[in-house]
Amino acid sequence: MVKSDGVKASTADIKNKHKREDIYHKQKADKAKAKRERRQLLKKEEEKNPEAKEARLKQNVPKTIDNTREQEDTFVEDDEEVAQEEATDEFAQYFSGQTPKILITTSKKATPACYDFCAELLSIFPNTQFVKRGVKHEMRKIIEFAKNREFTDMMIVNEDHKTPNAITLVHLPDGPTAYFKLTSITPADKISGHGRPTAHQPEIILNNFNTRLGHTVGRMFSALFPQLPEFEGRQVVTFHNQRDFIFVRRHRYIFKDTERVGLQELGPKFTLKLKWLQKGTYDRNGEYEWMFKQDMETSRRKFFL
Repeated sequence: MVKSDGVKASTADIKNKHKREDIYHKQKADKAKAKRERRQLLKKEEEKNPEAKEARLKQNVPKTIDNTREQEDTFVEDDEEVAQEEATDEFAQYFSGQTPKILITTSKKATPACYDFCAELLSIFPNTQFVKRGVKHEMRKIIEFAKNREFTDMMIVNEDHKTPNAITLVHLPDGPTAYFKLTSITPADKISGHGRPTAHQPEIILNNFNTRLGHTVGRMFSALFPQLPEFEGRQVVTFHNQRDFIFVRRHRYIFKDTERVGLQELGPKFTLKLKWLQKGTYDRNGEYEWMFKQDMETSRRKFFL
């Protein structure tokens, strides 16, 4: 047990172990009692003066890695220049009313675990089709196949040692292409108390995509869902970015009464981490807008999304 400096000073000269422990525990109990009495006194004072409580809570903001992050030069806050660029970018057609149509496939020689995860993705994203990939089907051929059939997006699930480990997301017909590391997969049937999803088009929530790169990634996710959700289904898909890890969750909200709302997890749940973003559709020798490199991690408080 770690002792404070004050406790060490008052017990260091006591040679009897049992007596030393008794004094230490008594000092610890007295300290906890004094702290409890201070809190009770503060509570009574703040009950009489609610404004004092509001002022204390406003000042008493704990420092975390998230709220002390290094400010990126590309941090976006109501930027007119960014808004103008997004009005004419690769996703502008979708935000003008285009209906998403997604093709999902796998790496070559996929295993049952990869097919199972693709089935989970099919349940999340509306208007999605799965196409089994042959050994001779190269990436460029699949992209042309998807373009010719007017798919708006394509997902390729990669695996390693019979476990899905990455997703390549290609926005069609002109890109961009993003590669995400895939971890922490929990299928819906492994989630305790999970609900059954319905065919309703879900709402989408995007949290903490604050930089220009983050905006691009967020718009890629937005483009996978119809713009008009079916609210009667009460289903929500959340992409929550925290420290550049994107947590993907799906819930159904349940109205308990006029004031309280509960959440039921539908699943699946998994985590994504962006590794690179490429201009245009996938090309091994193409131009990269952004690529993660180990030497970019100069601080624990530096994030890119």
